[in-house]
Amino acid sequence: MSNESPHNGSVFHKKRAVRCTAFFLLLCPMILAGWLALYAWQPAPQQKAEYTIVTIPSGSGTRQIRKLLAEAKLIDDDIRFLLLAKILGLAKKLPAGEFRLSLGKKPGEVLRQLATAKPVQYAVTIPEGLRLEEVAEIFAAGFWCDRDRFLALAHDPEFIHSLGLPSVPSLEGYLYPDTYHLTHDLQDTKELIAMQVARFFKIWSALPNDSEQRMSRHEIVTLASVVEKETGDSTERPIIAGVFLNRLKTGMRLQSDPTVVYGLENFSGNLTRTDLKTEHPYNTYVIPALPAGPICNPGQKAMEAVLRPAPTDFFYFVSKNNGSHQFSKHLSEHNQAVQEYQLRKKSQEK
Repeated sequence: MSNESPHNGSVFHKKRAVRCTAFFLLLCPMILAGWLALYAWQPAPQQKAEYTIVTIPSGSGTRQIRKLLAEAKLIDDDIRFLLLAKILGLAKKLPAGEFRLSLGKKPGEVLRQLATAKPVQYAVTIPEGLRLEEVAEIFAAGFWCDRDRFLALAHDPEFIHSLGLPSVPSLEGYLYPDTYHLTHDLQDTKELIAMQVARFFKIWSALPNDSEQRMSRHEIVTLASVVEKETGDSTERPIIAGVFLNRLKTGMRLQSDPTVVYGLENFSGNLTRTDLKTEHPYNTYVIPALPAGPICNPGQKAMEAVLRPAPTDFFYFVSKNNGSHQFSKHLSEHNQAVQEYQLRKKSQEK
């Protein structure tokens, strides 16, 4: 007959059950950790390329991001990605945007790479001396904006006023020519234009403030735009600015061909005598003053030339047909130079 009571057997089984449960509870996290570690350290899908571009839409959760990264062959589509993101504290730090990510990385490395990635930037260059329409066409060609909306905003008084330019009729002259690095999260054409105007103000604030010119900012930008269109030679800009300022001081007309062209609605490509006599606010062969406003968007060097023109007694210049100009003090010298270079041009065209 056994000396063990039923009560003792019950206690034994309870202790055994507790030990089994404790063992199971201890083993589960270890199994889970091992399962997760296998995923975290597993090699990424093999690819021939070194990197790929991934676009994460705004508002994407970790599940959608997991799917997008898997489609891009950056990771295998596995639920453990979600657990790993939470454990690493990155689940809520994964940004939206377009990113350039390296292939061949482990899942943890992919997560850290995405969490610190900078959006892909695209360089768009706006050269000096372009008109509003030409600037709009460059951005529209790259699908950064709608051309017509760009031009409408550039003439919208309320929008122009909001940019800190309350008294100008359009943004001609204030869309600073530069290389802009744009990302695909650019929200609106307003943001694109504001970026260029902000760059103008930044450059303007760095210009010489000891100029002797008694001109408004708009007048300086206007004359700089004429200087910009007259020559592509940076060494000549201060001289040309000096010529125009000499003319303005003595009441002479600027007689700048680019100003005439700007004011013509349907320019054929060749200026005629009729064009030079056509009255409009930009024809400096008719008006003894600056044109009504800028005729293009000038760069820093052209504005500096107006603020610090070369000290000169020249009043005339004519193209040498090679990008440079012949400068003269007197009309007789100028007429002689015009004849010389026009004849030379005709002989070269034959």
